Amino acid sequence: MSFYYLVCLLKSPLEPLTYKSDTPLHVGVKVEVTLQKRLCFGVVLKEVEKPSFTCEDILSVFDETYDKTTLELARFIAEYYVCSLGEALALFTSLPSYVLAKNPDFETDIKLSCEQKEAYDFALQHSASLLFGDTGSGKSEIYMKLFEKAIQEGKSSLFLLPEIGLTPQMKSRLKHHFGDKVVVWHSKITKKKKDEILQDIADGKVYIVAGTRSALFLPLSNLGLIVVDEEHDDSYKSSSRPRYNARDLALLFGQKTHSRVLLGSATPSLSSFYKIPYARLKGTYFDSKSAFFYENSHNELTPLVLQKLEEVLSKGKQAVVFLPTRANFKYITCSKCGKNVECPYCSVGMSLHLKSNALKCHYCNFAMRIPSVCPECGCEDIVANRIGTAEVAKLLSEYFPEKSIQKFDRDEVTTDGKLKSILERFNTNQIDVLVGTQMISKGHDYHNVALAVVMGMDSQLAQSDFRAREKALSLTLQIAGRAGRKGYAEVLIQSKNEAFFKYYINDYEDFLKDELQNRTDLYPPFKKLLRIIIVNLKEEKAKAIADEIFERSQLFPKVEIIGYGRANIQKIAGKYRYEVLVRADSTKALLEFAHSIKGLHVEFDIDPLSFS
Repeated sequence: MSFYYLVCLLKSPLEPLTYKSDTPLHVGVKVEVTLQKRLCFGVVLKEVEKPSFTCEDILSVFDETYDKTTLELARFIAEYYVCSLGEALALFTSLPSYVLAKNPDFETDIKLSCEQKEAYDFALQHSASLLFGDTGSGKSEIYMKLFEKAIQEGKSSLFLLPEIGLTPQMKSRLKHHFGDKVVVWHSKITKKKKDEILQDIADGKVYIVAGTRSALFLPLSNLGLIVVDEEHDDSYKSSSRPRYNARDLALLFGQKTHSRVLLGSATPSLSSFYKIPYARLKGTYFDSKSAFFYENSHNELTPLVLQKLEEVLSKGKQAVVFLPTRANFKYITCSKCGKNVECPYCSVGMSLHLKSNALKCHYCNFAMRIPSVCPECGCEDIVANRIGTAEVAKLLSEYFPEKSIQKFDRDEVTTDGKLKSILERFNTNQIDVLVGTQMISKGHDYHNVALAVVMGMDSQLAQSDFRAREKALSLTLQIAGRAGRKGYAEVLIQSKNEAFFKYYINDYEDFLKDELQNRTDLYPPFKKLLRIIIVNLKEEKAKAIADEIFERSQLFPKVEIIGYGRANIQKIAGKYRYEVLVRADSTKALLEFAHSIKGLHVEFDIDPLSFS
């Protein structure tokens, strides 16, 4: 006797297909099948009647099952983020079920202040809440206390961090309190280590998983708590299909698994601040004080910057210097025709990397030798502009030859080992100045930093993005928070928009309230946005698809096209890019329109955070 099942193919954009089995199978079981003679994995969705066509056989059945909750979550992801069920299910890791042993006597040595205890109690009173705590106010201690309570209740916890860069220090803190009950999960872990972690999870040994957004999809039994640290961070948003936001999914997962969810940040996103009840934690855990200074400059090593660095370094203290640009310079520009030297495959200027004597494209990784004349007009007078981390680090090494200056960006930090090494050397005062991009703001806990220099923030503020003010102020405060964790520190902000920063720098909550008024009836959290990206080798084909999307939108009166045409970056890796930005009052209206045009083979980005 044969049985017929609808099988969802993992990672495939195809709709589920029907396969045949000689034995009855359970819904959710993982199987191996063929598709056009290729082996692939699938998940059994339901039993169906024998079809009129011939079916391929299910070749293997694994001892792994996607439970009912996982299937429900995957269906939501497929619907909301406009992808196939196979692409959504492929995010999840399946394992045989297991049971945690209760540990009612487990207790840590963590002590909370009165203010922290109030915030802790607030989190316990809400199924989902936001911990709005100033940098250094002791949010981590509250997280630890919540993990302790979950263990005492025999429940597991998930601790989401936005990037790998946050995990080394947090890992040591977690290990100190919870020992081998903790594992760390992220993309740079080897397959062997991942298999070991999955085995420990299957054996019921793991109570806390700390990791980046992919950790959200691990099969944790009896989940009781999800903590999303630095919840404002854009790294929680996937840049490839399905373009999910792990912070938003954490809230949904909490509802489906009846788990408590706590979001935490010193600069919470406007949407979380508006939608979720919050506990406000002010001040710092240690005795510290920061003073802010401003310089009417955009992006350069001025005498004032050097003076401030000299004062701090002469006292044996450390400094961090932020720039938004890596490499030596962002652009090579012709002084005659004014054009930047662009990548031949992408419509972006190439960055100058003196160490490798090359211009590099940070989008497709194309590299070429530094030209001696302008490729456009042949002029020999070409100049570098918009200074980057490599150039600043080089110049500071010349100004302070006896000090250790370290670059801290994606060019420098290429492995987990390099990240740990730099952080350890900085924390043990072997590095005097850390020069980095946004990576420098990511919650690292430095106790000897007495100066933070913020350069180039005006370029963030000038972006064509409705979140530009929020991003610029949040990033500035996060960088400022790296200084003065203990004792007195100074923050020097270079900006031609001093009034903006000065007005809000000491009250981010006031900024959020004002920003809500600015966005009313225009942007999230009051409206829903959908970005549709069209990519094609032929520009006319990309434009034709964009035109068709615009025409079809006229049949949906509840959606509004507010942006339409070439993307900000018109070409990447030789492919032309067009985009359509859609706005609606409701998610339902937006998704109805999105699913109606799925057949056009475009990329959908619901709740977009990037517009480049």
